[in-house]
Parts: sequence; structure tokens; C-alpha cells
Amino acid sequence: MFSRGGEPYFGFKGTTLTFWITVACGTDMLLFGYDQGLLGGVVVTPQFLQLLNLESRPTILSTVTAIYDVGCFFGAISVCFIGEPLGRKKCVLLGTTILSIGAILQITAFSLGQMITGRVIAGIGNGINTSTAPVWQGECSKASWRGKLIVIEMILNIFGFMMSNWVTYGFSFVDNGNSSVAWRLPLVLQFIFVFILYATVPWLPESPRWLMAKGKVDEAEQVLAAVEGTDGNDPWLITQSKDIQWAVQYEKENAVRWRDLMLGRSGGQAGTHTFRRLILGMGTQAMQQLSGINVTSYYLPTVLIESVGLSNSLARLLAACNSVSYLLFSLIGIPNVERWGRRKMMMYAAAGQFFCYVIITICIRYNEDLSIGYDTRRQWAKGSIAFFFLYYIFFGIGWQGVPWLYPTEINSMAMRTKGAALGTATNWIFNFMVVEITPPGIASLHWRFYIIWVVFNFAFIPIVYLLYPETAGRTLEDIDRYFTGHAPLLVFLDKEAIQETRPQKFSEREQTEYRRNSSIVSGIINPAALPGSSYEKERDSREEMV
Repeated sequence: MFSRGGEPYFGFKGTTLTFWITVACGTDMLLFGYDQGLLGGVVVTPQFLQLLNLESRPTILSTVTAIYDVGCFFGAISVCFIGEPLGRKKCVLLGTTILSIGAILQITAFSLGQMITGRVIAGIGNGINTSTAPVWQGECSKASWRGKLIVIEMILNIFGFMMSNWVTYGFSFVDNGNSSVAWRLPLVLQFIFVFILYATVPWLPESPRWLMAKGKVDEAEQVLAAVEGTDGNDPWLITQSKDIQWAVQYEKENAVRWRDLMLGRSGGQAGTHTFRRLILGMGTQAMQQLSGINVTSYYLPTVLIESVGLSNSLARLLAACNSVSYLLFSLIGIPNVERWGRRKMMMYAAAGQFFCYVIITICIRYNEDLSIGYDTRRQWAKGSIAFFFLYYIFFGIGWQGVPWLYPTEINSMAMRTKGAALGTATNWIFNFMVVEITPPGIASLHWRFYIIWVVFNFAFIPIVYLLYPETAGRTLEDIDRYFTGHAPLLVFLDKEAIQETRPQKFSEREQTEYRRNSSIVSGIINPAALPGSSYEKERDSREEMV
């Protein structure tokens, strides 16, 4: 543990320490975004296509791009097994090291085989990191900050995406894309983010909830005190520590084995709704990819060239400009993720995305109709560009951050690492599917290819409304308690389950515990807090109800 003058974490506490945790987790996601947008500019670079003999092989080209997502999938799955033994920090450092090896292989590639190998290895590292960083951030954050901080991470992801678009656009002018510098140097720039991770992660605190689960209560309370900027005698801290310990113990007593989960059994431990919570978390990640975002994130220059008919240079420029508007409008999610709640953000954004893809489909359909005059078709093509931009606005507000936040919140403590890993793995495998089918899909289906994303986006609205409980405003332990009680499958039937604000029963229970711990800390013997008192009986009955 790094310290200054005997104080851990170089003496940083409270907001300052939270800031540095966010820097590390945010850099992780920034690197993810940079990698995500990088190949979109690289795969239209002439020297890259010539060197790897990909000029007239769209299926192989899509595989080179999408194979990265396969690596990410296996990296995310590995966290199910290494996440709990290693902890959050060691997982991030391991993932960063593996990603660095893959990046070096890509930078130095002179053959298709080396490029594919580098893409897979880098993907494994990124899969580990993207499964771990949101969990680490969520478990080290106050409930009132958790949503905002993870949305900030996702906005940094967009910032990385924007950077890669402008970097590849700028380097496309190096010898008109006929120099290897045009694509190798953008790959080198990944190491800026790698160095930041190596410089911050080692001295930051481990997740207090992971420490509690490992029996390191004193160290966990020290981390909680540092994050809250208080001392170990704070009644609120004692209340939070006891709540986490309760969740740890409850999960141990109601644990469900992986073998039983895979077989759909939970036996006498069904009270935690473990499998349902896993599916909900995985579902947000699947829906994010099935919204069609990576049709454009990976291939927007290709889409604008082949579907809209723009020149290479103009397509690159518009993709870079689009990434700026994507970033700016995504900022709307930071102040509103707690105010609007997760459900509304997902439903309203899905409705907007549905509308955009309807118009895009119509515009491209008439752009491809050769019976219409050339000038008219150009007008339809220009109309589609506006709705590609608008699509990114809706996605950035509602679907960029929430799918990464939700698996961290909805899963129990015992399953949080596994749940986030499975959610991330789901994201990557659907990501792979979308990225793999897009070039041949556009080539063979033309405008009909976009109907797929119209249907999916419309379907997300009732799915979220019917099945997804609200997690905004709740502590992670509140959500655990909700799923130990009556939790109907159709959540819209339970008003408390879908309200944006914290349910009153959770607030009352926390205040009761806070007052009780305050009397103990202050040394006052409060008869109402003694075992057997009416206060104690009322508290116990309230806990049973919850």
C-alpha cells in the first residue's frame, strides 16, 4: 500500500481519492473506446489493405476487425474464474499487460496471421479490463455518485472513440494513406493510456466489498473511511460496514453453484433470484449491441462510402465530426442518470434509435433506387447522414453507459464479479456478431440490412418496461434486500420497483441503524436500542418485511 507520512493512498481521501479511482477506471474505458474506433479508420487505409491483401476480401476484412471481439469475449469469461481470487486491481493490471502484448503484435504486423493474433490477444486483455473496471468503480463509490461515475467512464469511452476517429483521419493524409505510418502510429498511441494505468492502479485502494468477502474487515473499513473522507468511528460508516457484512453472510448462506445455475436449478437458495439477476445484467449488454451501434462505430466510414456514396476523405471527416457530437450529447447522461433513472433512459433512447433507423432505412432505400434521378438520390443520401448523427445522440444519452452500470448494480455481491464478467462477455459476443455480419450484410442486403436494427430497437421498449427494476438511488445492499423479498417477474406491477427515488422502507431502515450506531459510538446507553426492547423488535420485524 502506497502511503505518505503514514497515511495510505498518498493521503488522498474522500472526493480526491474517488477522483483518482475514476481516473484509473476511466482510462481503462477510454482505451476501450480508442480501440473500438481505431479499426474503423484503419480498414479504409490503402497501405493496410494492400499489405494484408484485403482489398477485395470483405469477409476476411470483417473477420480481422471482429476477431478482436472474440478475444474480448474470452477475456471477459476468464474473469468469472480469476476475478474473485485476484481482486479488482490485479485483474486490471493483468488485463493491461496482456493488451499491451497484443498491441505490440499489431503494431509490428507484416502478415495477416500476426495481425489476427495480435487482435485476439489485445481483445483478451481488454475483455478482462472492461469486466473489472465498472465493478471496481461501483464498489468504491457512494450510491448517489455510482451512476454518474460509471456514466463518466462511458463518456471517456466515447472520448477515446472520438480520438481514434480524428487520429486516423489526420494520419490518412500521410502520403495519402500509402505509408504504414498512417495506421501503425495510431496503434502506438494506445500506450499513452497503458502508462497511465500502470502509474495509478497499483497505489489505489482495493474494493471494500471484495475485501469484506475475503474476511479482511479492518482493511475494508479503512477503505470505506478513506473513500468517505471520515474515520472508523463514524456511525454511518459502521452502518454501511454492517450492511455489507450482512450481504456477504446472506450470500454465503444462499450461494448457488455454477453447475446448478447452468442447469437452471437453485434448490433451496431460490430466494436470491441469482439466475434472473444474471440474465437481466446480460440482457442490457445484449440489447446495447443489438441496437446497431457497432454497425456505425466500427464501420461508419465504410457505411458512408458504400451505402451513402461519399468519398473516402469526406466519409472519414464526417465520422470524426459525428464522434464529437456523440461525445457532447452523451454528457447529458451525467446529471440525469440518477434523476431519470435507468429504465427511462433505456426506453426513451430505444424509441429515439428506432425512429432514426426507420428514417435511415427509408433514405438509403431511395438512394439505391436507380429509377430515381441522380440528384434526387443524393438528397435522400444526405438525409440519412443527419439521422446517423441523431442516432448517436440517443444512444450516447441512454445506451452508452447504463448497460455497463446495470450488471454491477443488479447482481448480488457474491455474483457481482461473475455477473459483470458474463454481461461484458455477452456484450463482446454480440459485438462480434454485429461486426462480422455488417460488411457482407451491406453488400448483399443493401438497404434491407438496416431493417434488422429497426425491429430490435422497437422491441427493447416493452422488454425494459416489463422486466427491468429500477436501480437508481439504491445502495447495492438495497438491491440485495429487494431480491430477498417479493420480487415479481413483471416489475411494472410493483410501483416501488420502478420508481426513480429510493423506496422509503430502505431509507427508514438505514436511519434506524444509523441512530442505533450513533448511540453506541457516543457511549450513550440507549434503552430503546437494547436487545428485547420494543425498538429492537420493531427493527427486527422491519428487516423481516424488507
